[in-house]
Amino acid sequence: MNLTKYVIGVDYGSDSVRSVIVNTENGAEVSSSVYYYKRWQKNLYCKPSLNQFRQHPLDYIEGLEHTIKECIAKAGGTAIADSIKGIAVDTTGSTPVAVDKTGTPLALTPGFEENPNAMFVLWKDHTGIKEAAQINEHATKFKTNYLKYVGGIYSSEWFWAKLLHVLREDPAVRDATFSWVEHCDWIPFLLTGGDDVRKMKRSRCAAGHKALWAEEFNGLPPNDFFSKLDPLLSGFTERLFQDTYTSDEPAGRLSEEWAERLGLSTDVVVGVGAFDAHMGAVGGQILPYHLCKIMGTSTCDILVAPLQDLEGKLVKGICGQVNGSVIPGTMGLEAGQSAFGDVYAWFKNLISWPLNHLLTESALIDQATAVALKDELEAKIISRLSEQAEQLGDEDYAELAVDWLNGRRTPDANQELKGAIAGLSLGTDAPKFFRALAAATCFGAKSIVDRFEDQGVPVKGIIGIGGVAQKSPYIMQMMADVLEMPIKIHRFEHTCALGAAMFAAVAAGIHPNIETAMEAMGTGFEAEYQPNLNKRRMYRQHYQEYLALGRYLEKYNKREIKPYVS
Repeated sequence: MNLTKYVIGVDYGSDSVRSVIVNTENGAEVSSSVYYYKRWQKNLYCKPSLNQFRQHPLDYIEGLEHTIKECIAKAGGTAIADSIKGIAVDTTGSTPVAVDKTGTPLALTPGFEENPNAMFVLWKDHTGIKEAAQINEHATKFKTNYLKYVGGIYSSEWFWAKLLHVLREDPAVRDATFSWVEHCDWIPFLLTGGDDVRKMKRSRCAAGHKALWAEEFNGLPPNDFFSKLDPLLSGFTERLFQDTYTSDEPAGRLSEEWAERLGLSTDVVVGVGAFDAHMGAVGGQILPYHLCKIMGTSTCDILVAPLQDLEGKLVKGICGQVNGSVIPGTMGLEAGQSAFGDVYAWFKNLISWPLNHLLTESALIDQATAVALKDELEAKIISRLSEQAEQLGDEDYAELAVDWLNGRRTPDANQELKGAIAGLSLGTDAPKFFRALAAATCFGAKSIVDRFEDQGVPVKGIIGIGGVAQKSPYIMQMMADVLEMPIKIHRFEHTCALGAAMFAAVAAGIHPNIETAMEAMGTGFEAEYQPNLNKRRMYRQHYQEYLALGRYLEKYNKREIKPYVS
């Protein structure tokens, strides 16, 4: 009889959801499945020019069912289903949604099916910039510093700014909204058959890093803080939560409906959710004072430290420090870059304009050939640019970029900032432009390391996980050179899902704690990039120039630009 036990880790990213069945004895992947959100692929409900990025809950539900069922089918169907004991979920964040009393997202209720304000507000949505600025100004009026555990600056990427913006913008949604729920809290609630939002188990990770929950405040800031910010928020905390839960705890068991839909047992334990980066850091086998960089469309940088080391110490300008948000019993600190892979994707789309708009109009080739040629060339652009950029000489390095194409997350959140490139000449070609963008993302990473160290939190090493870390040796080597420290790349392809699987194993009682699960299920590292000391002087100089250009951009951003009048 096979007594091996398995768990499922579910990782919701910006573009897709992936599920992985993992062996709890050794962390081996049994099967995996990826589902790309159909509505998101069509750019529905998004207005990039307005920084509006919304996702329909049906994309999440359809992806959840598809990937888990496909994983089970690939792994042997009913032969393995009985051995699956737990499921845990991570998501992007802060990605909240308006819900009714039953905890149902409004977009799943009559009349709101196509309303973007009734959908999940993706982490990269910055429509709440004005509201975030008001929260920051408002917080200065109180004796208690309610922003102290989120780095002192509230971001438009987070919970309260998004809620206030939606309530102000849409009276219909405002009247129908009972509560406001993070994606990582809603999926476990859905899987366990929850029907009362007041009973939803809220993630310590999401609540502490994005919603101003803190142990010192015995929960959220008082109603007075929010009602004086805007009367629309009066009484809202009563419909939210006071208690929070770490991700080693069960949210409940699989409901009869979802057990039937997935072909699993109602004995399957569903763990409390968390954000992708925090579970990814666990999957990446994070160590104390090692910065785990989850590198995808953006980066989320996670560091853990013993509680006693951080007692009385607050790191300014990061995305929060929360007891138990990563590993229960330790302090979890979060930082990150608002655009990372998105920077490279933007440049690829920029230089692909002829492919996207002219190739299919060609009279020389048929439509099918044009589409196939476009796909072939687009698939090669970044890899070839990396190859050509790597061959450039260091002596010809005039171009300098700043990576704030989607604002700045850390240090010191400011989503109104814009990216820039300087030093262009008629000799600037695509590889040189790409090199400047790659360097900018690495300099952005260094500014985060510098902030931790300047605030008395040492960074002893770097762990890289995610698509960029595994697929872009040019960028990883440059980052090692810029940071002047080695970077270890985790072996597991879906590291965030592996972290979720580790938490599922603990929630289901298979491993006693997350440290034991990490030791048993960790799969190690596949590569390590050592810094090239010959480039130290060059990158130190360019980094200072990057900081100077950034200071200019920030100063310029504060100027009031008046419209031209003829």
